[in-house]
Amino acid sequence: MKFQPLNPFHTSVVSRRSWLRTSGAALVGAGIGSSFLLSQNKASHAAEANAAKVPFQLGLQLYSLRNFPVDVALQHAKDLGFSQVEFYSGMFPLNSTQEQIDALVGKVKSLGLTISAHGVNGFGGDAAANRKVFEFAKKAGIRTLSADPSPEAFASLDALVKEFDIRIAIHNHGPSHRYNKAVDVLRAVEKWDPRIGACADLGHYIRSGERPTEVIRQCSEVFDALLKANFPADGALSLEYEENPKDPIADIRECVSIAKKAMDSAA
Repeated sequence: MKFQPLNPFHTSVVSRRSWLRTSGAALVGAGIGSSFLLSQNKASHAAEANAAKVPFQLGLQLYSLRNFPVDVALQHAKDLGFSQVEFYSGMFPLNSTQEQIDALVGKVKSLGLTISAHGVNGFGGDAAANRKVFEFAKKAGIRTLSADPSPEAFASLDALVKEFDIRIAIHNHGPSHRYNKAVDVLRAVEKWDPRIGACADLGHYIRSGERPTEVIRQCSEVFDALLKANFPADGALSLEYEENPKDPIADIRECVSIAKKAMDSAA
């Protein structure tokens, strides 16, 4: 991801971290919402050689279909051509029983879909409460949790990502939020395990006066940046569309068309 440098610290941190994920940005005039979940690059020495081999799997943040029952939303996701879905707690509650988890995961698999991520989840200083979210994710086979952690949550999260090998991606929420600009997230994660990274909500970055991939001048720049960052095969790349919740299907279909053209161009 090509961020507008804010200061030397920002630039140096970006050079050491290759986490990227998107979750809800308005792109190229058609209203495409895009969420790129950053993931740690564990093979940076082979990044360029392997980049072209990393297939993009376009997912849908199911908040885009929040007015539909979960079964209907999943069918829409499949019909729209998505291969992954990102859940939020309104459709996949954190307190789901094992039976409920198995049933929903089974439904996702039966449609030929996979679950890329879950969020945005809050984390605080209660280590036991934080653990429950990770236990839920492990039961559901979810590798990435987008998050809005308070400062006192990080020691607990550092231990949990190591124990569960589940990523935390901190979601920026725009002006007035503690994670406003890219540098705010990068400062927060610098000293912790590399599995704690950034959930880059491009729309909020634009609201914050930043220029993710030069303010998404071209959608294809985002996907080029993902390739260069060695975006992992099991990373979460989610499209999120928040407008027109009662009837968003046609709009989402247009977003998918634009995104896939950019993905094909980058590949």
